[in-house]
Amino acid sequence: MSKPLTEYADCAGCASKLAAAELEALMDDLPAPADDRVLVDFRTSDDAGVYRWAGGPALVQTVDFFTPIVDDPFVFGQIAAANALSDVYAMGGLPRTALAIAALPSKDGPSPDDVRAIFRGGLETLTRAGVALLGGHTVTDPEVKFGYAVTGEVDPARVLTNAGARPGDVLILTKPLGTGVIVRARKYRKAGDDLLAGAVRSMLELNDGIAAVVEALGDGAIHACTDVTGFGLVGHASEMAAASGVTLVVDADRLPVLPGALDLVSEFLPCGGRANMRHFRALEVADSVSTVQHLIALDPQTSGGLLLSVEPSRAGELLGLLSGRVAPACAIGRVEPAGEQGARVRLA
Repeated sequence: MSKPLTEYADCAGCASKLAAAELEALMDDLPAPADDRVLVDFRTSDDAGVYRWAGGPALVQTVDFFTPIVDDPFVFGQIAAANALSDVYAMGGLPRTALAIAALPSKDGPSPDDVRAIFRGGLETLTRAGVALLGGHTVTDPEVKFGYAVTGEVDPARVLTNAGARPGDVLILTKPLGTGVIVRARKYRKAGDDLLAGAVRSMLELNDGIAAVVEALGDGAIHACTDVTGFGLVGHASEMAAASGVTLVVDADRLPVLPGALDLVSEFLPCGGRANMRHFRALEVADSVSTVQHLIALDPQTSGGLLLSVEPSRAGELLGLLSGRVAPACAIGRVEPAGEQGARVRLA
């Protein structure tokens, strides 16, 4: 009998990426692409790369995989697929094809039935999103890892990046925070079935409405977009602030949070959240902000929501278009000019 799936991961609830500062240091020696068909690449900390063809839509490409965060193998596969697809949606694109990426122990790993369930779960989400699975690649590894490389398309004139936020914009978040905290607390039997079910419902929801929203609102309504994943809200907001040369002011009292997460965050913030605290230093926290509000803004998310910087006159319309989701999108702050200290995030 194989052990619970999360036992194949060193730290459940910590499906976080390398911190931005570490990643930038690794990329310093890479030359910038000289091809003028590259519209978005690794230099801007965006969610996916964008490559322009001679005609028609541009190509959007991303890759994402992580260790198990739930014990149900089918659900793990579903979440991994939703998480990978989100990067394409965050660019305003539509995902079209996917290649599976899997790392599995060579011995004493999950049972064949569990491995099949992971792949079936991923395929269920891809099918729901209208994405074709073309194949994939597997390697042996002591830790289970699973995810996808995803290719999509986007109108070159309507690519969303994290670099366009403007002073006066309204900040909108499309999913509640707290998945990392709840998943980690569950591993230590401190989060019940109801709390985990709420987190899973959020992680399974696709961020697939943004391309349609862009189409409905027309050009100029959404100025910047990024998905909130391993760097937490603070980290991804910091990247948007830096890329746009602005300050993002987040109202801590308006942050949507999964039930139970605030009660658990002080004890069960994943190690990725603590890394986010160390590496994202361009953050001001007002005295009125509680410790738990500060920590939940650092929580590394899996298949989290999108953070949008929206023209203020169109924010209400956008919120209406996204109102039919499992957790309705909500306005969480505003964009201000960068001050003397430069681009940053202010948690107020």
